[in-house]
Amino acid sequence: MLKLYYGPGACSFVPHAALEAIRIATGENFEAQAVKLHKGEQRTPEYLALNPLGLVPLLVVDGKPLGQILAICDYLDRRYPAVGLLPSAPWQRAEAMSTFAWMNNTVHPTFTHIFRPQNYADGEAAHAEIKKAAQVKFREHLERIQGMTEKAAPFLLGDKLSFIDAYALVFLRWAGLAEIDPAGYPAYRDYIARVAQAPAIAAAMAREGIALDTYKKK
Repeated sequence: MLKLYYGPGACSFVPHAALEAIRIATGENFEAQAVKLHKGEQRTPEYLALNPLGLVPLLVVDGKPLGQILAICDYLDRRYPAVGLLPSAPWQRAEAMSTFAWMNNTVHPTFTHIFRPQNYADGEAAHAEIKKAAQVKFREHLERIQGMTEKAAPFLLGDKLSFIDAYALVFLRWAGLAEIDPAGYPAYRDYIARVAQAPAIAAAMAREGIALDTYKKK
């Protein structure tokens, strides 16, 4: 039995949706346990014993913990290659992993600078400057993803749902939290509306209790 520790609305949504896709395709179930990040459950002794970094996602396989989203997703794809969460052809897989890695090491940290500027500097003035600069970069990243979505058929890698689609959904949700109106990215928004209808995505969203629209007009 696989067990996933996830934070509702966090990047752990990506392997969460993937596990739902695996369950639908193979019938193999998994256990999902929410880690309430806003309550600091990732810093409890019990969780730190599993993952000393205090991060989500965490996948436990036969009692062995595996952290980091790229490693978890690579493992899931290699264990269940028939599900098609990444392309099987070497070059196409490498291209997909390039996009996936960019999302993880560039887009994701940019949002972290918006959401938690206190991690990078002290003082309210410095926090405001970090957040402002990061919002500009995050908008640029959203524009790039929107360009990708214009060729989605219906998903970014063709006719099969992938990790990249789930991550793209996470980022559009986070745009609202970053005070960026998703309406400014119509092709992206329309694509995510399609992605959200995929059974695996819908199941993961239902378990996490999250909605697509997080933007609040001032």
